[in-house]
Amino acid sequence: MVDSWERARRILRDAGIPPGRLARLRPLSGGTYNTVEELTLTDGARHVLKAAPDAPGLSHERRLLVAEAEFYRGAETAGVPAPRLLALDEAGRVLLMTASPGDPWDASLTEAERATLRRQLGRHVAALHRVVGPAFGYPSGALGPLAADWRTAFTGMLDAVLDDARRFGARLPRPVDEVARTLEAAHGALDEVTVPALVHFDLWDGNIMVDRSAGSVRVGGLIDGERMFWGDPLAEFVSLALLGDIRKDEAFLSGYREAGGRAEFDTPALLRLALYRAYLCLIMLVETVPRAMGEEQVRWRDEAVAPELVAALDTIREHAS
Repeated sequence: MVDSWERARRILRDAGIPPGRLARLRPLSGGTYNTVEELTLTDGARHVLKAAPDAPGLSHERRLLVAEAEFYRGAETAGVPAPRLLALDEAGRVLLMTASPGDPWDASLTEAERATLRRQLGRHVAALHRVVGPAFGYPSGALGPLAADWRTAFTGMLDAVLDDARRFGARLPRPVDEVARTLEAAHGALDEVTVPALVHFDLWDGNIMVDRSAGSVRVGGLIDGERMFWGDPLAEFVSLALLGDIRKDEAFLSGYREAGGRAEFDTPALLRLALYRAYLCLIMLVETVPRAMGEEQVRWRDEAVAPELVAALDTIREHAS
């Protein structure tokens, strides 16, 4: 078993911080894959350590922390509030970052506060999407090298999660091969994407920190960037409206467009959006097996996520024809 204190001291040393300054270590909840711990130094500074698990995961989940480090570099370039990368070990399995101020977005926000934050969030996401990568795909290399075009990269991502569904015998609302055939009908819409933008792809409420320290609400940081890839900005809208419809989020779209983001929903865009919804739904359904999720969590995904996958497939059937 890994000694948490020794692991923390090693990564602090990698970051150029004397290990003797470590005063406190405590586990953080809320993560669903990596081990997450808060490190408090003798001067009161708070940092966050993430360590990759040894347990098997989905094909794209190898070297996730390499992608997370890439996200934080990109966010810093964009001037977007996010943790600052302090160190990543040579194996890409332990990451150290600064802690973002505030607490995860929750139901305590008023409608006015929520509208303010969604508009801010729209501006931040538009800034992220102006960061351009060297090519398309996962920077971790989990699915191979980056691709020269988005269709090649994203169809490879889809093929990988469909292969995972077969390998793990995951329960899907449609047979895997039928899902694959339906998705293939929309592949042509991917050719419209020609610039590899920075996409977080996991911006649900729990990964958005809300800071009230100045007396009003603001986005304190966008965290957990381990799912990032270089690709289509439209893919971001899936987790931003998790199991919902981003077109109804007027405050977010207003901020996004004000900051130069493009949000148009013509037929090719709707096809791509359906592909990305299907991809996220497939991940959420397939991962229940390698993570040995409990009956309650599996039931929720059967009841809430599986119908969303069916709806995405139906959208493709409707618009691809």
